[in-house]
Amino acid sequence: MRIFEFMKRYLTFCVALLAAATLSAQEYGVVDISVCNLRATPDYDAEMVSQALLGTPVHIRQITDKNSWPEVQTPDTYTGWVHKDAITLMSFEDYHAWNAAPKVIVTALTGVVYAEASDRSATVSDVVAGDRLKDLGRKGRYLRVGFPDGRIGYIRRTLAKTEAEWRKGLSRETDDILATALTMNGFPYLWAGMSPKGMDCSGFVRTVLFMHDIIIPRDSGPMSRTGERINGLEDLQPGDLVFFGRKDTAAPKVSHVGFYLGEGKFIHSLGLVKIGSFRPEDPEYDAYNTGRYLFASRVLPFIDKEEGLQTTLTNPFYQE
Repeated sequence: MRIFEFMKRYLTFCVALLAAATLSAQEYGVVDISVCNLRATPDYDAEMVSQALLGTPVHIRQITDKNSWPEVQTPDTYTGWVHKDAITLMSFEDYHAWNAAPKVIVTALTGVVYAEASDRSATVSDVVAGDRLKDLGRKGRYLRVGFPDGRIGYIRRTLAKTEAEWRKGLSRETDDILATALTMNGFPYLWAGMSPKGMDCSGFVRTVLFMHDIIIPRDSGPMSRTGERINGLEDLQPGDLVFFGRKDTAAPKVSHVGFYLGEGKFIHSLGLVKIGSFRPEDPEYDAYNTGRYLFASRVLPFIDKEEGLQTTLTNPFYQE
């Protein structure tokens, strides 16, 4: 009996050591599908709490016993559980090699990667704006790209750019950012969504800004604590983030966010991405959100100058 108990404890100890060794060897990962769902617990039925895009580097916090559901942390410090098929686990060396490799950035709202340099070939994956792939060269009208798990495919050059080309034309001007926001007008609302496939309010803001290489906090509450606070409607400028929520508390509680467009109008995701107005005389007048408007924040002048407002060139997840 004592021998049996000893062997049982020894085997349990060995399994624990093996699990620890596996995690220590693969404490990093990269998202491997166009849009990866992060869940509150390691289960398909669990609430979705956020999303991460293809090519996003993540840190592994822990892994379930069957190694099927890693808990990850994303570059905006958000955490959640993802199924193992959605990411490629990596050693630090492989993770660093992925970050250092030349990239292709998807610039179209949606698209497809093909197995060959032809739209008639088999599909390798769908892609969305902001996805990042390894740059493997060009072939005619296509860019040859690599996925974190080693898959290779081809994407039309009208849908994506090499990172060098993308950065050359990258703009953080207010008019260009708002023009990007308007391209998603009418897109569906999705709780915890953060891509053109569907976005909640903060996911919409986060998606638009990420297309201009700006990383901000994931949720409206933390977003509201960045940049310069603007209190009066009369002081708003296009590009300011406008925040809404409850006023009947000791401290106003932020629960919604959008972009201020100017002339009393704003664009936000609620039911769908749409334009609202603070002005009763406008056809887009939104009495509900006007009634719960709290304040605004001017964030664009503070990119890379304030904690929580970064780019992929300064966020440590992309540099490791």
